[in-house]
Amino acid sequence: MKKLIILFLLVNGLISFAQEKTFKFDSNKLLKHVEVLSSDLYEGRRTGTQGALMAKDYIVRELQKLNVEPLADTHEQPFSFTARGKQYKGINILGKISGTDVPNKYIVISAHYDHEGIKNGQIFNGADDDASGVSAMLAFAEYFKKNPPKHSVILAFFDAEELGLQGSRYYVENTIVPLESIKLNMNMDMVSRNDQNELYITGARGNEAFQNAIENQKASDDFKFLMGHDGKDGKQNWTFSSDHGSFFRKGIPFLYFGVEDHKDYHRPTDDYENIHPEFYKLAVQNIISLFVEIDSMEL
Repeated sequence: MKKLIILFLLVNGLISFAQEKTFKFDSNKLLKHVEVLSSDLYEGRRTGTQGALMAKDYIVRELQKLNVEPLADTHEQPFSFTARGKQYKGINILGKISGTDVPNKYIVISAHYDHEGIKNGQIFNGADDDASGVSAMLAFAEYFKKNPPKHSVILAFFDAEELGLQGSRYYVENTIVPLESIKLNMNMDMVSRNDQNELYITGARGNEAFQNAIENQKASDDFKFLMGHDGKDGKQNWTFSSDHGSFFRKGIPFLYFGVEDHKDYHRPTDDYENIHPEFYKLAVQNIISLFVEIDSMEL
């Protein structure tokens, strides 16, 4: 009998371990999207270029495959702006998943799909920055097919982040839904590689509920969340470093997910081959788990 009990405990433990390692999305697709979007074919996805238009079309097709409805009449939100003395045309991509319990309150999950393009004949492919965030958003969309959120979710793939957060700036001025109904922005920008298996979250300090939710996520040797880069820990302040800054300027709470800068940041070597696949999959899994806990709160 004792042997049977021990065997049961061992099997049960293995099942629990396997369940913890089971991703809530297709991890092969997660990697494939990064590989495709950061390939030379897309020429660095510079705003207004053919490569950026190809990336836009790719993302829209994937949203359609996942039955993500557009926030407005179409998934595209075109806009124009001037930066560094040049006129640009950009296109945000906006999808909507209706909430089951609180449909009139929104969480915006975002990432930017543009990058640096071609400079001096070299392609800046932007695998980590930010094909990784874009693919993570598609993993969210896949997760929502079987696990609809309680609050409504806007999936915002912003253009022209590299040109001064232009896409997100335009969006917060033209939100389509009432601005006051947006309760949180969760922004992902560079989430696929870190030598220490650490992913930072900026924006949680001062919000006890968010801090508790983060601390409730189980840390492991393979992955850990760290709170910081918020101007209070002596590190570089990331409060306005990516598209979440546009929401913060409007008084909307944000959680920004990102890794420390690495040697390939904004270099032509930010290629798919240099991301850390196992860390990346765990990062996306844990971000989704954190979202689920926050989604269960009253926002």
